[in-house]
Amino acid sequence: MAKKGKLNKKRDNKTRQNPFARCKHMLLVKRHGHLEHFDVKKIYASVYAATLNAHYSEKDAEMIAAMVSKNVHKKACKLKKIDSDKIRIEIIHELNQVDKDIAFLYETHLDIN
Repeated sequence: MAKKGKLNKKRDNKTRQNPFARCKHMLLVKRHGHLEHFDVKKIYASVYAATLNAHYSEKDAEMIAAMVSKNVHKKACKLKKIDSDKIRIEIIHELNQVDKDIAFLYETHLDIN
């Protein structure tokens, strides 16, 4: 019986794999032309910050950031390289579907900093 328990744990770990691990070799072409590994955590963090700035609760900001980062990652994952501007446009598109205020804050945060 002990062996069955160990097998179930291994199977459970495989089914709970990180969905973002699939595209860890995708490259992001930055605005000045240099390459960087795509990091979905950066999308999550920037969307989370914009959502908090739009006066959403932390729980809502987490939910929105997770949804947007998942959707953008799913679309971008099909490519080996992607421009950071295309990622930014896709994030804005996703945020416009949630709340135009969050999209505006995300879109203009580079102008403010």
